[in-house]
Amino acid sequence: MPREQIFPEAEYERRVDRTKARMREAELDALVVSDPANMNYLTGYDGWSFYVHQAVVVTPGRDEPVWVGREMDAGGARATTHLDRESIRSYSDDHVHSPYDLHPMDYVAGVLEELGVDDGSVGLEMDASYFTAKSYTRLRENLPDATFEDATLLVGWVRIVKSERELDYMREAARISENAMRAGLDAIEEGVPEYEAARAIYDALVRGTDDYGGDYPAIVPLMPSGDHTGTPHLTWTDREFEDGDPVIVELSGCRHRYHSPLARTTFVGDPPEKLEHTADVVVEGLEAALDAVEPGVTCEAVERAWRETIAKYDIEKADRIGYSMGLGYPPDWGEHTASLRPGDETVLEEDMTFHAIPGIWTDEVGVEISETFRVTASGAETLADFPRRLFTT
Repeated sequence: MPREQIFPEAEYERRVDRTKARMREAELDALVVSDPANMNYLTGYDGWSFYVHQAVVVTPGRDEPVWVGREMDAGGARATTHLDRESIRSYSDDHVHSPYDLHPMDYVAGVLEELGVDDGSVGLEMDASYFTAKSYTRLRENLPDATFEDATLLVGWVRIVKSERELDYMREAARISENAMRAGLDAIEEGVPEYEAARAIYDALVRGTDDYGGDYPAIVPLMPSGDHTGTPHLTWTDREFEDGDPVIVELSGCRHRYHSPLARTTFVGDPPEKLEHTADVVVEGLEAALDAVEPGVTCEAVERAWRETIAKYDIEKADRIGYSMGLGYPPDWGEHTASLRPGDETVLEEDMTFHAIPGIWTDEVGVEISETFRVTASGAETLADFPRRLFTT
């Protein structure tokens, strides 16, 4: 039996049914899912086993998906999924880093053959982080009569509209994000090593709230500081914070693998007027973008509200300002589908969720202030309740 009733079995069934409907539209006889977030979404499987090859195989003619993983992880599949035992298949350990010219995709190919789709049209997540070039070539070698199609985003588009329970977990993740952001900002002081702020953040992320605990996030806390705040994806070092340092903190609480990212910027000491002005512009632009959110508008229309606002201050930003997200494993929490950017004509629907992270980065300094939001019938619901401003120590 599953360790915990994260979602009712009926919800997984609905997810699989929607996935099969998209497979029929794409004329696929099978789908091999290797993104760990997509595997979790379809089956509930939750384990740190994605460093070896694993998959979930979906076929229209079979009620349940088939989980395929390492033999030692089959018990984890039985513990975290509702799948019947015959839907959990495992390969022997000699397939891992094999000296015998064995590969896990040899076993996956055997499963596809057993399911009668070895000469069919098989969708693969070709651009998934853990699906390698060798995985593809081994499937081709083992199944010469199959036709392989790129189905990287098929499950991602199924995931983009959230259920009420998914939204509940994201709201719980937001409470953890608030606690972790508060802990991080409180720890940032002159003379404190950057790793001490990271320690405080991690403690809060795992500690969670008084009512529930947290999980490891799909992205580590990002904490560029000093001269490096124009580079948004740096982490932490042994360096001590100094008077005059701007510091960006981007993090996310995680609850049952669901995230609610949050970014804020702080300054060690008295911030210069230029930084305060830049932060004010970011907040004004972010709020304009959030005000533009409602069902029926496009992603690019939301970004346009931001761009037109910052243009009043002669500022241009070419990057996207947000993306759909929710369920995630390392290396990120994004769904890789809709983005808040020019040219993205995705129409917003109620219960879609996005991380809006409009930042302004220059050669001198960067400012990030972000919000995770849900699309509601009347606009944007921001999941976190945290002051939207430049902080100081």
